[in-house]
Amino acid sequence: MRFLHPPPPERSAELRLRFAQEARAERPDLSALCLLLGAEGDGSLDEAGMDAAQAELDALAGRLPFRPGGPRSWAVALRELLGDRCGFGGRPADYQRLESSLLHRVLERRRGLPILLSVVWMEVARRAGAPVYGVALPGHFVVGFGPREQQVLADPFEGGRVLTGSDTELLVAGATGAPLDPSMLTPADPLEVVQRILNNIRAWASARPERSDVSLWAVELALLLPSHPARLRYERAQLLVQRGEFTVGAVELESYADLVEVVDLATAEKARAQARAARALLN
Repeated sequence: MRFLHPPPPERSAELRLRFAQEARAERPDLSALCLLLGAEGDGSLDEAGMDAAQAELDALAGRLPFRPGGPRSWAVALRELLGDRCGFGGRPADYQRLESSLLHRVLERRRGLPILLSVVWMEVARRAGAPVYGVALPGHFVVGFGPREQQVLADPFEGGRVLTGSDTELLVAGATGAPLDPSMLTPADPLEVVQRILNNIRAWASARPERSDVSLWAVELALLLPSHPARLRYERAQLLVQRGEFTVGAVELESYADLVEVVDLATAEKARAQARAARALLN
């Protein structure tokens, strides 16, 4: 497994500016956002590497048949190319690897988490003109083709296996214990996909306290998205304190307390107490 190191501060600042700009574009580019995210997590990914990843997505799209037919034909064509011929897919061990959440590494390894494999499927299919979108099922991301009344779902983690209705119901029941609700089949927009990727990275890092650096950059990128939960600011403040940046963390905790005080006084008081405790560590 290759060790991933962060980019230098100047490069990181540039990447974050571009990430924020792309996230606020009229039509955010999913592959660009994922590659900017990947460059923040892997300092070895330079501009040439990002261009090469985009070129590979273009090349893969060029290998698809021209307008194969309806939604099911598109799903089968993607499965045959990406799953069968190119070997894209996932295994349980991929959940233990940070690189499984970084698009350029998924393209290199042909392995990744369901959502990143779905990004590959979506970006290749979109370039070829397919009616494709992501579907954020609880606990498992898949890809959809066609309008709702003709919707066909495929699971890139399983090499693009085309799902039956009962397959989808079993996926949801396995993740939630509840039945499939039609609202779960709604297409996910690019920013929702990126937010979920960052959530996955934060979950990976939270299980590894020694990787608080990863938690921090994932939270800070999530805060650059146009819409995000206010609690992310609290999470960032806690990470700063955890990493020994007591003064900055205390200031962030106090700002969060001011933000939530009107709606949740108890949470605000707790954050202020944590800020005082952080400042005390300076003495």
